[in-house]
Amino acid sequence: MTVNIVIAEDHTILRDSLQSLLEMQDDCRVVGHAANGLEAIQCAEEFHPHIILMDISMPKMDGLSAIREIKQRHPEIKILALTVHRDEEYILSAFKAGVDGYCLKDAHFQEVLNAIRVVLSGKSYMSPDVSEKVLEGYLEGRKTMKTASTWDSLTQREKEVLKLIAEGHKNAEIADLLCISVKTVNKHRSNLMLKLDLHNASALTAYAIEKGLVVS
Repeated sequence: MTVNIVIAEDHTILRDSLQSLLEMQDDCRVVGHAANGLEAIQCAEEFHPHIILMDISMPKMDGLSAIREIKQRHPEIKILALTVHRDEEYILSAFKAGVDGYCLKDAHFQEVLNAIRVVLSGKSYMSPDVSEKVLEGYLEGRKTMKTASTWDSLTQREKEVLKLIAEGHKNAEIADLLCISVKTVNKHRSNLMLKLDLHNASALTAYAIEKGLVVS
């Protein structure tokens, strides 16, 4: 069986290199590309691939938000997170969002290929370095990998709005990108300022950079 694959990755060189390596395999075919979470959702609708290789940190809509949306609409599509993030917060957030596997970008291609095949077989996959972190956390007796914080109090939608604010989008643009009203965007912005005790776009942007939502 030929495996139809979508690559959701905003770095063109990495995306093209990964496609070239995948298409050297007799049973792999890349049917679509996405440079952000919104495009990943569109590719899922248009191509209905067997698996999506999903970066977590992307512009416009991040990978975690896209994963939730795709899994809600098409639970049968497998999603392998392909990311630089090794932090426990990202690992757990990704699996909570619905990924079937978690692979690091510095992995050898053979590991990525193996991860794809494991996930397509119906099993979960984690890179060895990632699984060690998860195991360490549970051996220490923690039920979660991070204690509650102000960051945890933000809703997923508020984090999406925060990311877009930090990327320089105006309220009307954010409303269009998230398919919500400008009034709702204003409400989310007010909630962010209240919860974070930050009172202008510059402060919100600095906080978003600190949390890794955007790259400075």
